[in-house]
Amino acid sequence: MATNVFARERTAAEALSSRLISYQQAPVGIILGTGLGQWVESLHDFLAIDYKQIPGFPKATVESHVGRFCAGRVRNVPVLALQGRFHLYEGYTPDEVCFGLRTLGLLGVKKIIITNAAGALNPLCQPGEIMVISDQINLTGRNPLVGLNYGEPLFPDMSQLFSPRLAALAHSTALQLGQRLQDGVYIGILGPSLETPAETRMFRRLGADAIGMSTVLETIAAKQMGMEIIGLSCLTNKNLPDCMAPTSLEEIISVGKDISARLSSLLDELIPRI
Repeated sequence: MATNVFARERTAAEALSSRLISYQQAPVGIILGTGLGQWVESLHDFLAIDYKQIPGFPKATVESHVGRFCAGRVRNVPVLALQGRFHLYEGYTPDEVCFGLRTLGLLGVKKIIITNAAGALNPLCQPGEIMVISDQINLTGRNPLVGLNYGEPLFPDMSQLFSPRLAALAHSTALQLGQRLQDGVYIGILGPSLETPAETRMFRRLGADAIGMSTVLETIAAKQMGMEIIGLSCLTNKNLPDCMAPTSLEEIISVGKDISARLSSLLDELIPRI
């Protein structure tokens, strides 16, 4: 299975390469999470290619994920972006979840910004804030390196998954914009059901500050490919197990769109400095 997906990724990258001549060897890639996709459309020299037009590319099935491979420039810095990602809960395999990320790597991306919409578990975090991911916990029960046929390293070191340099740069950039970023541990679960109060209590005791259904497999694949990684969680709701408020995907998307203006400002200033 891994060999087959690897061949599809190569085919997709080769097909995209001919359409991205002016963006070759873009230093920065970005994955845009739930409700966070509008920023990319403001890029200079914006180009968008529907996933359906790319040979072998999976299809985004979640309504809030547009499903386009995008390119553009932020102050002359070329950027490649995934406007929508793939999730295990859609029925995709770990290889397919990481298909877009690995395609970015094959196109020459060395630095990756991975964003998501997440629920806050830390009571000190508030909906509407952006959290820089300092570390992660993978509770999906899956790993994209199982059966890997992508070359070495098969056992990448995970002692420093996220880049301290990029995290510090994000904080200093945010301060200049008058923003305050949180720091914390992101825990990734399978989904698609949201968390019960008992599960929320358990996740918090494990040391997680935010929770979502993406990111953790992509970061593992990015590390294996030698990318420098920064993760940004847009906190869309707050999980307090002793007074759990009902929430829905629609509410998460709505808050995500409210946060996207601050995220857009941050990305516009951060990317040229990376």
